[in-house]
Amino acid sequence: MAETVRFERSHDIYIEASPAEVLDYVSNPCSWPEWMPATHHIDSPDRPLQQGERFTERWGTSRGEVQLDWLVAERDHPHLWVAQAETSFIGLIVARYTTVPEGSGTRYTRRILNPARPKAPTAEMVQRVDEEAAICLANIKSAVERRRSTVRR
Repeated sequence: MAETVRFERSHDIYIEASPAEVLDYVSNPCSWPEWMPATHHIDSPDRPLQQGERFTERWGTSRGEVQLDWLVAERDHPHLWVAQAETSFIGLIVARYTTVPEGSGTRYTRRILNPARPKAPTAEMVQRVDEEAAICLANIKSAVERRRSTVRR
């Protein structure tokens, strides 16, 4: 069996909204193109997905566009949502979204895991992952807080 490498990155942000508002937004794959630059298209019902449901994402990489077939592996509303996709290029991808009440809002954490990559990512790849995560988190924060202020009016 070939050697593999575990790769994991975790990023978090404070959002002025309830855990349910945050988790409902990020667990609706149709929202992903709004906040994730690499997501080009989603084929999914336009709602938060439940454990056992599947959806498809077209995702841009340095190698071009790939299709990811996701399965929602776990959902514990309003605190946890986990989806996973098997790929030919980096193996399994696990996206784990958690929410924890903090003050008057929520601490949202997005953890991406590749448990068995064929090789370690370069320092430049890790930097790109971190930069994209910062963009994603800022976009999520902006969208959820904007929706919340619109609903309150």
